[in-house]
Amino acid sequence: MNRRRRRINWFRISIFLLLIAMVVYVNLVVLPGIEPIGVPTPTATRSPESFVTEAETLFEQGKLFQSIEAYQDAIKSNPSDPTTHIALARVQVYAQQHEDAQTSAENALLLNPNNSMAHAVRAWALDFQGDYLAAESAIKRSLEIDPNNGMAHALYAEILIDAYLTGSGVFENVEKAIEESRVAMDLSPNTLETHRARGYVLEATQNYEEAIREYESAISINANIPDLHLSLGLNYRALGVYDKAIEEFTRANALNPGDPNPDLYISRTYATIGEYAKAAQYAETALKDNPADASLHGNLGVMYYRNFQWPEARDELSLVANGGETEDGVVVEPLPISNNTRITEYYFTYALVLARLNDCGEALKIAQQIQAAVPADEIAVINANEAINICQQNLDPSPTATPEETEEPTEAPLTPTPES
Repeated sequence: MNRRRRRINWFRISIFLLLIAMVVYVNLVVLPGIEPIGVPTPTATRSPESFVTEAETLFEQGKLFQSIEAYQDAIKSNPSDPTTHIALARVQVYAQQHEDAQTSAENALLLNPNNSMAHAVRAWALDFQGDYLAAESAIKRSLEIDPNNGMAHALYAEILIDAYLTGSGVFENVEKAIEESRVAMDLSPNTLETHRARGYVLEATQNYEEAIREYESAISINANIPDLHLSLGLNYRALGVYDKAIEEFTRANALNPGDPNPDLYISRTYATIGEYAKAAQYAETALKDNPADASLHGNLGVMYYRNFQWPEARDELSLVANGGETEDGVVVEPLPISNNTRITEYYFTYALVLARLNDCGEALKIAQQIQAAVPADEIAVINANEAINICQQNLDPSPTATPEETEEPTEAPLTPTPES
């Protein structure tokens, strides 16, 4: 009973209470903010509409491939909306992804077989692939569903002109195309495709000044579509306004530097005005964009020939006639001679350069091939005969002019063609 009581250790009690307070704080404040291990972290999801808005903005900026990606993201977010598939197909056509555009339009039709716009864009994609019968069938179905679809009337005009220009359609197609383009103007006067189609019809009928106004109207709606600048440039070139033509081709090239066509058209334009060194330079640039394209090798060969670079011209033009591999191992398939004026130009230039290099066995073979295949092509036949004459002169022991002594080839001049 006399044992002394221990004093209370207030220091230990304070420490103990502090530890209790820390445990409570951790349980109530810290732990609720920590995600459990193995549980996925929730992420904010974007609405399909936000992807569509982004895609439309990118299209207006001329960023076609980024626009395509945004539309694809919108479809992943909501695959059941046919309008998004149609919008994707439209941009894919402008980006020259024609098979993909056809697939996208057909995906829309799986969701809604009676969607007029889906049939119209599918027809457009088929047109660019050269399937004019299927394209015309699809566009007619579009107009059966909705006769007031202005874009469908515009695309119908393009299909009719393409079929006529390639020999697949009759002359009456032109009158029908004119009518369809006017109907499109009445129904949808403020759309890109309407002015584009009207310009194309006017261009095909050689109303170049009016065509220029329509293409400029289309560009005022969206100034960042490369094909519109290419078309505008071709019409300026047809009128002989070469500086503006080159300016438009250059703009198209800036918008789509991977496309060889702007450089090709600049090359042909410089050749038309006799600036063959510049023409060869741009022909080389065009070929870098697509080294497997025999036509681009042919164009470069023509420019080399006009610039008196005959061995180089022979090498390039041989790939057109015979096919083969480039120095980099790229396989080039030959282009059979046909009524296409561009291809015949490659062949008669090849015959001429072979004759000038005194390879007359091959030159005579090519010249005779031209005479047999395209006897109605006056320019081609004249140049084939010139190659034969050069070979006959080569048999004459008298001195002949050297390339340095010759100011310019005497054969038929290089002229713009519908394909160039």
